Amino acid sequence: MAIVGAGAAGTLTAVQLCETAARRRTPLRLVLIDPAPEAGRGTAYATTDPRHRLNVPAGGMSCYPDDPGHFTRWLCRHGEPTVRPADFATRYRYGAYLADTLARAVVHAHGTVALQRLRTRAEACTPTSDGRPELLLADGTSMVADAVVLATGPAGATAGWAPPRLRASERFVRNPWAPGALDELLTRRNTGADDGAGADVLLVGTGLTAVDLALTLDQPDRTVHAVSRTGLLPQPHALSPAEPMAAPDDLDAPTLSALRRTVYRHIGRAVRTHGDWRPALDSLRPHTARLWHSLTPGERAAFLEREGALWNTHRHRMAPVTAEAVERARTARRLRLHTGRITGTAARPDGTLLVTLSDGTCLEAGWVIDCTGPGPRPEDPLWRRLFDADAAVPGPFGLGVATRDGRLVDASGRTGPALFTLGAPRRGELWETTAVPEIRAQAADLAQRLLTLLVPPRRAARRRPLDSHGLPLSTHAEAAAAHRSGLERVLKVRSGAADAFRRAVALDPGFALGHAALALLGHEGGADVDVPRALADARRAARDRADERERSFVDVVDRRVRAGTPDAGAGALLGHLAAHPADALALAAAVPTIAFSGINDLDTAYALKLVEQASPAYDGHWFPASLLAFLRQEQGRRAEAAELAHHALAAEPAAGHAVHALAHVHYESGAHAKGRDWLDAWVSGRGRGAVHRAHFSWHIALHELALDDAEAVRRRWSAQLAPGRVTGVRALVDSGSLLWRARLSDSWRGRTPASDVLDSVAPEHVERPATAFTALHAAVALTAAGDLPALRRLRDHAAGADPVQRAVVAPLCEALAALVEERFADAAAGLTALLPVLTRVGGSAAQREVVEETLFHALVAAGRCEAARRLLTTRLDRADAPRDRRLLAELGAAGDPAAADVSRYVP
Repeated sequence: MAIVGAGAAGTLTAVQLCETAARRRTPLRLVLIDPAPEAGRGTAYATTDPRHRLNVPAGGMSCYPDDPGHFTRWLCRHGEPTVRPADFATRYRYGAYLADTLARAVVHAHGTVALQRLRTRAEACTPTSDGRPELLLADGTSMVADAVVLATGPAGATAGWAPPRLRASERFVRNPWAPGALDELLTRRNTGADDGAGADVLLVGTGLTAVDLALTLDQPDRTVHAVSRTGLLPQPHALSPAEPMAAPDDLDAPTLSALRRTVYRHIGRAVRTHGDWRPALDSLRPHTARLWHSLTPGERAAFLEREGALWNTHRHRMAPVTAEAVERARTARRLRLHTGRITGTAARPDGTLLVTLSDGTCLEAGWVIDCTGPGPRPEDPLWRRLFDADAAVPGPFGLGVATRDGRLVDASGRTGPALFTLGAPRRGELWETTAVPEIRAQAADLAQRLLTLLVPPRRAARRRPLDSHGLPLSTHAEAAAAHRSGLERVLKVRSGAADAFRRAVALDPGFALGHAALALLGHEGGADVDVPRALADARRAARDRADERERSFVDVVDRRVRAGTPDAGAGALLGHLAAHPADALALAAAVPTIAFSGINDLDTAYALKLVEQASPAYDGHWFPASLLAFLRQEQGRRAEAAELAHHALAAEPAAGHAVHALAHVHYESGAHAKGRDWLDAWVSGRGRGAVHRAHFSWHIALHELALDDAEAVRRRWSAQLAPGRVTGVRALVDSGSLLWRARLSDSWRGRTPASDVLDSVAPEHVERPATAFTALHAAVALTAAGDLPALRRLRDHAAGADPVQRAVVAPLCEALAALVEERFADAAAGLTALLPVLTRVGGSAAQREVVEETLFHALVAAGRCEAARRLLTTRLDRADAPRDRRLLAELGAAGDPAAADVSRYVP
């Protein structure tokens, strides 16, 4: 297969062909033909001028229609970590992004796709005897392809508007983007005229090309003139974009007049609602091609005559920073706009030009530059020969070429050899087809059609490999083995699961379940995964090759990652498990015991029902037993929980969920010495590969706290829980909370290194946590650090977040702020009110105890020693702990407030 042109359209098509062929396991030889030294540049993105910006925000320039954040993430990884989707990147950077994305696609498709790069031009295309297209190349060679994609970009300007004398002048620049075309303007001063008028430049056209050149040629002693039929510059993008609008319901108007009224009403509504017309125009973008098709030829002509220029200036806008630079140049009179056309030119003795406009204005210009934009149809040798041979015909109104859904139509109205095009050549057919958002969608569709045309999808083999629980996998044996390894690691709570799933999709890029598992691990398990990319790969692969269960699982992960509300993802997951109870990865996601990323507000009773219903599908496998053990201890049925945990561990000694259940059984029953010794031995042995090893270390440290062994707690924290050993949310949940609890129990004297813990966590997890569980632990860590301003910022975030954060975390922050400010009575009152609703944040009772322990010390510091005594007595009734007995003794037999050392309770 051959692609002629390696600019944006050709590169996007090559990316999609590589990735689609890899997913389908379709061997493909792909030839990319273009004389440019690097793919992805083309005319638009070869500029190195940093003032030349994209005219679409970064969030709209991804190579992938179903992964809009891809370009923004690329910028973040390549030196611009603070970039936002609303920012406008330089065009040169975008060219680098296109080239890098193609290179990565080629690497990922290695073994399936062989890409050959020919740095030459295609000058003709003729059919062979068997009907295949043969390309004749400028270097004298030729090649025959099964299909050819003509990704040649916009047609060159024809300069048909220019008077003959101007076209013949050395001072006329036909193509300002040609290599060296502007060198003399940028390096030479024309001083033939005393007043410096020879240095002035006239741009013919006032669109985006003229804007770019006006910035490039801007000099303090130069005036850049620009003339066009309308004299209108492109409108700027808004500095702060308004909220998106939905398109009007009555777009399917019967006539252009009715459609015009509908659109103008819609724009008026946007201005009244948002103070801005842009959301209204942007809402039409997905419907533009359909609306264009709905118009009669006469109506299209009327639209082009009356609204064409207005549409272009409002639809194709300047970046805000570009608009500001243009406005500065206009204010300084270095850029002057004129309305009209050129009617005559005369050469002056010094070689400069005297240009006459249609309104009689005479301008002295050193150079006249054609900025009128693309011509109506391609005019390079390849296209000319196709037109001459009637293998291609002009599109509607002479714009571009005629196609049938991208396949060229000949003079007889039939599709001949497999010749396809996309982007600018389809302008007459689609009207809006020159921007990346439209081209990338065409490229993705074209890749699917081409591979289906050349190699129809093969029927799936009757026998497919199975996962560990007998469910079929739509992949080959090697990828299935890697997937089974990843699944087993997830079920055991072992590290290396993400690497195993990566290996599976590297072996089979079309394995939807592998991509979905990676996305799930990144989203809910904190694995280092580009979640949007993995999710997009999963959706694409599921469209090509997946059974009903696999498509359902991809949909579950998609909803969990992208759903606006947790309930949307929860319902899909529960429905999936009802239909596929043996899907162990889905069950692990629904009933987590450590990551706390399962279904929001899923109570223990419902989780038990879910596991009990699924258990028969596992035929005695240890995994459901390990989940059931954890849920039984949550019910307080510790003996049964311990029995289930031991049963699971007898079958699989590395079963992390069972270990976690047993850790809670020991802690909740007060078996601290036994629990410490057993868990310490497991962590040092079978637990070495546990993905949440820090959390198990936290459990051991809790036993050591309860045993009042301050030195052991400090050693444990330094060796296994200090920053650098634990990062991310786990540092908040385990390391930060342990520091605060150690401080409260007098096991950590002086200032705690809580600030170091906070520094190891991404700011958004501390300031804008996504869940109430994370927010609670962020509040605790900020209290330990004594950071009152940050605690108040967290309170403000929680007050505007989900209902649980509003009801629990916001008042918790208030109470903890009172503690930091030594308003102990207020702190005690606030914390007391929260205890009955604390379970709503999720997590385990052992984790939520941090609030109870904080309350105890607030009560003592407030002088409410009797209330503190009752709280401790209740705790000791639940489970014995030497630390609590010591604290009770320190209160004094009579509960005298003076007997309490209040200083240790102040953060």
